[in-house]
Amino acid sequence: MTRLVALILCAIVALSVAATVMVERKRNVPPDAAISEMQRTLPQRLATKGVAVGDPVYIRIFKQEKVLELWMKPKDRWVLFQSYDICRYSGGLGPKLKSGDNQAPEGFYTVATGQLNPYSHHHRAFNLGFPNAFDRAHGRTGSYLMVHGGCTSAGCYAMTDAQVDDIYRLVNAALQNGQMTVDVHAFPFRMTNRNMADHRTSRWAGFWQELKRGYDVFEARREVPLIRVAGDRYLIDG
Repeated sequence: MTRLVALILCAIVALSVAATVMVERKRNVPPDAAISEMQRTLPQRLATKGVAVGDPVYIRIFKQEKVLELWMKPKDRWVLFQSYDICRYSGGLGPKLKSGDNQAPEGFYTVATGQLNPYSHHHRAFNLGFPNAFDRAHGRTGSYLMVHGGCTSAGCYAMTDAQVDDIYRLVNAALQNGQMTVDVHAFPFRMTNRNMADHRTSRWAGFWQELKRGYDVFEARREVPLIRVAGDRYLIDG
């Protein structure tokens, strides 16, 4: 009898967990025609660029231009799969400094499997990993800085649900296929010499010069630079 009761209790718990998961999925994955269309067209869009689900992924974010670029590497070269318009980000140009400042981060971040949230209130989300070692060395604070759907931001980079469904799917597939982490490089703007000159009087000009070194490596060689932190500086190899 005791064993029977235990089995019944286990079954009840299992059913309860399954019901909760189903409710969460329904709540966080709305029946949006735009999402369905994005999913329907994804195979063709991938094929057009010569890439496939599971290929390595690299992401660049440009605040001023409100663009998120998703690059993929089918063999030995990076290919720009798609540029997505950022729906909204909060704050202005410059790094995030402290919790509650409603500022979106700038810098070099990495995303691992544990940072993915398929059941986010904003449809899909992944954590940028702020503060990274550089941020911590500069005393910057904050948490749960994301790329997510919902088109609302309090320090995050917000996409539409359909856009983040696309992005999340490819990031997740790359990680599941063996990529250890996905690099996400968040820049204030495209770091051309003209833009740097236009912003030369900013209090963040020195910080942006550090970011530009990483930007320049990829622009020149189409190689994602190896980013390390020594003390309170970024070291960029590439």
